[in-house]
Amino acid sequence: MPEMQFVVRWPDDTVTACYSPSLVVRDYLEVGKTYPLDDFVARSRTALTIASERVREKYGFPCSNAHAQLSQIVATAGRFAEEAEPVVTVEAFR
Repeated sequence: MPEMQFVVRWPDDTVTACYSPSLVVRDYLEVGKTYPLDDFVARSRTALTIASERVREKYGFPCSNAHAQLSQIVATAGRFAEEAEPVVTVEAFR
């Protein structure tokens, strides 16, 4: 199963490389595009859930790394929840 990383820039300009066990993220996020924080979290949740299910279909168990990555995204997003119109930019796919 092809793994990938998607690199994002958070509202405070920190950059994070996020893990996905599947290329499905490319169906939900676009390099160079900026997303409102809630939209980014929702898209990431959908993509990583699908990616984890693909692992389940192939290996018989979900991807714990995808779930951990989603938890990390949600936690990081929580730091910016009180900001006015926070956005996340997808910088690269690796």
